[in-house]
Amino acid sequence: MSSDHIDEVSGISTTGHEWDGIRELNNPLPRWWVITFYITIVWAIGYTFAYPAWPLLHSATKGVLGYSSRNEVKNELSAAEAAKGKYVAAIESKSVSEIAADGTLREFAVAAGAAAFKLNCVQCHGSGAQGSKGFPNLNDDDWLWGGEVDQIQQTIAHGIRFASDPDTRLSEMPAFGDIINADQIQQVSAYVASLSGAVSDQALVAPGAKVFAENCVACHGDNAEGNKELGAPDLTDAIWLYGSGEAAIAAQVTAPKQGVMPAWGARLGEIKVKELAVYIHSLGGGE
Repeated sequence: MSSDHIDEVSGISTTGHEWDGIRELNNPLPRWWVITFYITIVWAIGYTFAYPAWPLLHSATKGVLGYSSRNEVKNELSAAEAAKGKYVAAIESKSVSEIAADGTLREFAVAAGAAAFKLNCVQCHGSGAQGSKGFPNLNDDDWLWGGEVDQIQQTIAHGIRFASDPDTRLSEMPAFGDIINADQIQQVSAYVASLSGAVSDQALVAPGAKVFAENCVACHGDNAEGNKELGAPDLTDAIWLYGSGEAAIAAQVTAPKQGVMPAWGARLGEIKVKELAVYIHSLGGGE
C-alpha cells in the first residue's frame, strides 16, 4: 500500500511535508527545465576540454583552445607598454621644462609621477605631499633650493647632503652654540621669531637684529628672505621645517639639524625623475 497522500484538489501526490495544514505537492520539473540542466552539464564538460581545467601533478590540462589567462595579461601589458611608448620616448628626449610646457606630455608625466611618488616619496613627504616635521611640504611655495621644474629635477636626481652623490645639494648651517653665547642665541631667536610676528619679548628684538646682522646675513640675506643658491630658508614666511617658536628656533641655532634626502637619479632613472619633477611642480607651489 502506498503511503503517498493525494491532494484532493489537484489529484497530485504530496511529498509528505505539511505546515499549518498546507502540503507540498510532488510536481515534477517542467521538461524544458530538465533539458536546461542537461545542457549545462554538457557545456561544463565541454568547457573543461576547451580551457585549462583539470589539475595534474605539476601543472594542469591546457585545453584544446590553448587559452592562458597569464598570456592574456602579458599581452595586455605589452599593448599598454606599446601605447605609452611614444610618450616615454618623448619624455626621454625632451628637457623637463619642455615636458611641462607640452600639455599632452605634461598630463602623462603628472599621472606617471603621481604613481612614482606613492611608491617612493610618501614615506617622508606624506601621501598628500604635505610633509611633516623635518620633511618639507611640497604643496606650498616655500622652496629651499628653488621651485622651478628644472630645480626640482636637480634636487630629486641628486638629493640633499647625500654623501655618495658628487652633485648633491650641499649646505651646512654652523652650530652657533659654539660661536655665540646663550644670551645672543636668545636674542637672535627672538628677532627671527619677530619677522613672522611670533616674538614674546620685544626687548630682545633689537639686540637680536644686531646678532643676526653680524652672523646670519651671509646666508639668509639682509632681509632674512633666504638664498636658494645656498639652500638657506626664508625666515620671514612663518613656514618652519623643524618647528616654530623661539625655543625651536634657538635649538636650531644652537645645534642645527641637517636633513638628508637620497639621490633618486641612479635608482629611478632619468625618465622617472623627470615625471616626478613635473608632478611635484604641478601640486600648486611650483615656481
